[in-house]
Amino acid sequence: MSVRRLSADQPASFAFNDANAVRCEREIAKYPQGRQASAVIALLWIGQEQEGWVTKPMIEAVAKMLAMPYIRVLEVATFYTMFNLEPVGEHLVQVCTTTPCWLRGSDDVVAACKKHIAAAPHTVSADGKFSWMEVECLGACVNAPMLQIGKDFYEDLDGPKTEALLEAFRSGQTPKPGAGNGRHTSEPEGGALTLKDPQLYNGGYNRKPEAP
Repeated sequence: MSVRRLSADQPASFAFNDANAVRCEREIAKYPQGRQASAVIALLWIGQEQEGWVTKPMIEAVAKMLAMPYIRVLEVATFYTMFNLEPVGEHLVQVCTTTPCWLRGSDDVVAACKKHIAAAPHTVSADGKFSWMEVECLGACVNAPMLQIGKDFYEDLDGPKTEALLEAFRSGQTPKPGAGNGRHTSEPEGGALTLKDPQLYNGGYNRKPEAP
């Protein structure tokens, strides 16, 4: 089991901006008096959306807001892998390398990230645009290989498609999420063909095979 720790380099302070402070209060208000700690994940997520990653001062600020011991908030932040514990690029690229994606060519997707972002994961690119990491299953196995950028899934990738995707983001574009080979959601490659099979309508699937 891997151990997740806070980055050694930490900012001096943290504060929610005015808009996010309002969001935090709204999340805290969802819980009855004495149960405010239930909002800890929501507050850490809001903080991460603001800063890009979860810092020690942020954890301290959340602990104070929720009247929780610092260590309890730290436990939550280090347990859930959705929280980034180190600085990330403007676009965080999460590459699935679990078995279905690996069998379908995720090594080529990783190679594209190494070429266009940084040789090692968890490294911010020189222009600050990207960082990348390997992750476990993101739940889009039928459209493997795939990756996640921000909140969006990009699927049915290969090396060249991944390179083009990264270059589009680098130039300021926001490519449309979804399948990279033109299919709609998870339909078969080549289009939806199931209901076009004549054997569905002529009893072909119910016929007994002829004796040899």
